[in-house]
Amino acid sequence: MFGLCDDQDGRRAYANTDDPRKWVARVKNDRNLRLVFTAIDNCIIQLNEHRGHLRCDGMLASDEHLFFVELKDQRSGWIEEAIAQLESTIQLFIESHGRPIQKHRKAFACNKAHPHFFVFDNERNRRFFSTYGFRLDVQAEIIVV
Repeated sequence: MFGLCDDQDGRRAYANTDDPRKWVARVKNDRNLRLVFTAIDNCIIQLNEHRGHLRCDGMLASDEHLFFVELKDQRSGWIEEAIAQLESTIQLFIESHGRPIQKHRKAFACNKAHPHFFVFDNERNRRFFSTYGFRLDVQAEIIVV
């Protein structure tokens, strides 16, 4: 188990194993798969790159998994913004690299202030999956299956 953090100070997001108080999302990896967290915002994509495109905080990947993650710490109005950032980043990824080959593809909107799962209407989830090939989850726990 480890956490994904964003200190909300303009620096890049990062993985953390030793301070759960900083975790915005908790990653549960019971299979102990080798996972790589890559910061996207302010790292892979700098502030002056891809103007007009929003970007999520990071990407968690293995041979079987590709998870895009947006990390928030807000009380209200965060879900739509997080989803827009995920959509834009996935679009850029597909334009640059093509459709991903990983079996498990998800987009996570995570919020430290609201860690529990939010229910979306099925039509939105269906549209997101049919458009991008990723399942959408709004929760602060990322379970690696």
